Amino acid sequence: MSTVTFRIWRSGEEGQAGKLVDYTTEMTEGMVVLDVVHKIQATQANDLACRWNCKAGKCGSCSAEVNGIPRLMCMTRMEMIPIQPMRAFPALRDLVTDVSWNFRVKKKIKPFKPRPPDAPDGSWRMQQEDIDRVQEFRKCIECFLCQDVCHVLRDHNKHDEFIGPRFLVYTAALEMHPLDTEDRIPELRQAHGIGYCNITKCCTKVCPEHITITDNAIIPLKERVVDEFYDPLGWLWKLLRPKG
Repeated sequence: MSTVTFRIWRSGEEGQAGKLVDYTTEMTEGMVVLDVVHKIQATQANDLACRWNCKAGKCGSCSAEVNGIPRLMCMTRMEMIPIQPMRAFPALRDLVTDVSWNFRVKKKIKPFKPRPPDAPDGSWRMQQEDIDRVQEFRKCIECFLCQDVCHVLRDHNKHDEFIGPRFLVYTAALEMHPLDTEDRIPELRQAHGIGYCNITKCCTKVCPEHITITDNAIIPLKERVVDEFYDPLGWLWKLLRPKG
């Protein structure tokens, strides 16, 4: 057992600015950041606010910034301090942020629209490789760490113009689904602001589910936007191809 000093962001009283507060506590081998936060809550700061649920890296509730890096507190070893709330979203109290903007964004994306069944029994025929392609995107636990690290949201506050990497992944899962027939490309270009992403891959680096966000979701979507709106050969093909 050793003693460690933890620096945690605490909200100020009404009308006062928040600040980092030091807490010294005992730590045992194998503890993660969330363990220590709970210990500090129990022994020194009963009013310390933080979100958590599964403590197994699957619910995405305990997202925070540890040493300035978006992390799940339940999956982060104790070497990394201080702890602060996610910067891309409004702070509510201590380590808790208001992530409701993400749920409003999700409602704006056109839902799944399947093609008619391929067989009289109401079933479809799909290639396994097409199914496998979208399975990766379904691993997302909506921790919103990728949203938090994205400089378009984090530093430039383009929440009204850009849906962020989480919802580019969500859109990719729909667009690449072998049964989907909806067209979301015009919205990606304009309302969803895919052009703001300059593929730094920071979102891929922080994803706790190791989804290859940039290469497998964002870049293919960018290519579809380019093919639809900026490729003169594509325009020519649409004009010359047989109708019906």
